[in-house]
Amino acid sequence: MALQLTTAAFQGGGTIPKKFTCDGPDVSPALSWTEPPARTQSFALIVDDPDAPAGTWVHWVLYDLPANTRRLPEAVGKESERTDGSRQGRNDFGRIGYNGPCPPKGPAHRYFFKLYALDSKLDLKPGGTKIDLERAMKDHVLAHAEVVGKFGH
Repeated sequence: MALQLTTAAFQGGGTIPKKFTCDGPDVSPALSWTEPPARTQSFALIVDDPDAPAGTWVHWVLYDLPANTRRLPEAVGKESERTDGSRQGRNDFGRIGYNGPCPPKGPAHRYFFKLYALDSKLDLKPGGTKIDLERAMKDHVLAHAEVVGKFGH
């Protein structure tokens, strides 16, 4: 069975509640996923907005999540190195951790929460960017899943 990523915070394709955006407390939504492929050694997560005016805008970069992880709680902290050994990268706001949707006025944007099951841990220091992570993940992705939400002003 394919890897599946879900959240109780919003329905796939639905509206992301303000709680998870710059219009609210701006905390990360809880995420959970199904059993990954047998050779999974770690997970990585990228959240981005391909509809941003300046091109794809990165909201969250998280990697080296332990292979036995099946969920992330709501409101993950902003530390670059987490107690479970995972690491967070720098988003396009120039910050570590999650910063939610904050689009300009206009049509709603799409926000892609993308989870990757990897066949290794990554040799990537805390604070890496999406580009750094994608480079490090190359040839290591066993499976990936995504859930998409929308938000606009």
